[in-house]
Amino acid sequence: MNGSQHILEAFHRHNISTVFGYPGGCIMPLYDALVDDVDVEHVLCRHEQACALAADGYARASGRLGVCIATSGPGATNLITGVANAYLDSIPLLVITGQVPSALIGTDAFQETDILGMTLGIVKHSYLVEDAGDLPRVLEEAIGLAQSGRPGPVWIDIPKDILLSPITTAAPERPQAENRQQQCPDIREAWAMLKAAKRPLLYSGGGVSLAQAEANFRAFAEASGLPGVVTLKGIGNAGRHNPNDMGMLGMHGSRAANKAVDECDLLFVVGARLDDRATGKLDGFAPNARLIHIDTDAAEINKLRAADIAVRGDLNAILSAFTTAAEQTPLSIGDWQKQCQTWHTTGGFRAAGNEAPLTPITGPAFIRQLSGITPDNTIIACDVGQHQMWVAQYYQFAHPRHHLSSGGLGTMGFGMPAAIGAQFANRNSTVINVTGDGSFMMNAQELATIRRYNLPLKLIILDNQCLGMVRQQQELFYNNRESQINLDDNPDFVAMARAFDIPALHIERTDQIRRGIETILAYNGPMLLHVAISREENVWPIVKAGSSNREMIDEPRKTSNRKEQVA
Repeated sequence: MNGSQHILEAFHRHNISTVFGYPGGCIMPLYDALVDDVDVEHVLCRHEQACALAADGYARASGRLGVCIATSGPGATNLITGVANAYLDSIPLLVITGQVPSALIGTDAFQETDILGMTLGIVKHSYLVEDAGDLPRVLEEAIGLAQSGRPGPVWIDIPKDILLSPITTAAPERPQAENRQQQCPDIREAWAMLKAAKRPLLYSGGGVSLAQAEANFRAFAEASGLPGVVTLKGIGNAGRHNPNDMGMLGMHGSRAANKAVDECDLLFVVGARLDDRATGKLDGFAPNARLIHIDTDAAEINKLRAADIAVRGDLNAILSAFTTAAEQTPLSIGDWQKQCQTWHTTGGFRAAGNEAPLTPITGPAFIRQLSGITPDNTIIACDVGQHQMWVAQYYQFAHPRHHLSSGGLGTMGFGMPAAIGAQFANRNSTVINVTGDGSFMMNAQELATIRRYNLPLKLIILDNQCLGMVRQQQELFYNNRESQINLDDNPDFVAMARAFDIPALHIERTDQIRRGIETILAYNGPMLLHVAISREENVWPIVKAGSSNREMIDEPRKTSNRKEQVA
């Protein structure tokens, strides 16, 4: 086998059956090998950034390794945003790029870039293969490293001549999988601290899903009865029906969730990194609470706030041990549970709906109806902006892998490629991209990918004809001095979709919401729903960046400015 054929053989060995890519000169030998391979499905996106984001969405929705491929130079540099997105959200990705032939490296050859140097800060590890005999080992290491411990992207840059070189080196044997379930640290001290607390609060993040610990997390949440809050990436951890789940905290979290954090005396953190968008100003965050921090990655413990007790290891084993302890010695926190449920009832996200039939559509009203109509296994891929926060606030997710959202990097244009990846990972599930008009235009070319593969994706654009989140920040914190946020020259999105042979509908009134949603869900193929919403609508509540979560700003009360009409 040559180098290219060996890559495909490694894919077979690791059950990698779907890859996302875009061909070019230096990666062409691998594309030539793909012609004869019937077991690896290559998905041709229309931009390399979308290849990386689609592989990211595939990995998020499935829990498996995502793979993206591109050529050297601009092909590789176009991957960078998508790879950075995966890195900041700890998504397992294998990135393979072609490089100019070995003899030309360092000569400023056509489409040569130092992609190894460019990407050191956004990958777990990266390789430039300099000897064909190293390729089998590098592939095994990279595939294992991307998925082990705290997952993340691993990049392999391969010169064209190595892709063509014969390789006689055998792939190293895969090590036996370790029995991680037996590697549980001692939790007795942490359990004693939790047992002694009067107002303990469960705080979970994306690490639960990354560790595939959803079942053990829910078992612990049920056995302990702890009131819980989640980060953006932790949404869905508790499921749709946990009575103690208070939803998202932080900058756009509910007043109830932030109140519970402020009042708790113990914060039990599972798989979360205490990100600034969740904590607000750190010295005002959970000021009365001790901290138990449970995580796989030692780098996250004591990084932003010192833990009173740190428990590091496999989340499945740790949560299982805490569940056993909770079942044997139940916590006595009934009054605290009731208090949190009262806060959630009175200060959770307000109910949307019941608007007059002919009124304009609001983001919360639309998302609440979407949540009520879609089946439990629906996957929602969001872009970044106001619509992203409305989904986080008002959509009730059954599972964290059903909520795909760019957390750490905040990548506009993430949603449609991620939805494409999720649909390939879950062929029979309903996958919906909820986006805004600004984000949609970032990767609109992927309408061609949807049409090419006839993916039954549903696209929903909440269109306020502006960069809504930026406009909101300018209104509230920059004296309403609007700067470069106007998008009222958007194209006709319905006509645009139809140009790609994708049917589309437009709605603008509350009484059209249910029929619009039911129509796109019933259609056997891709379909777009264009939803006109008010330019002035904001996401509430909000915490100003750098402020404490105690300083939440709520929606101002609306007053009537009607003038009496004189007959």
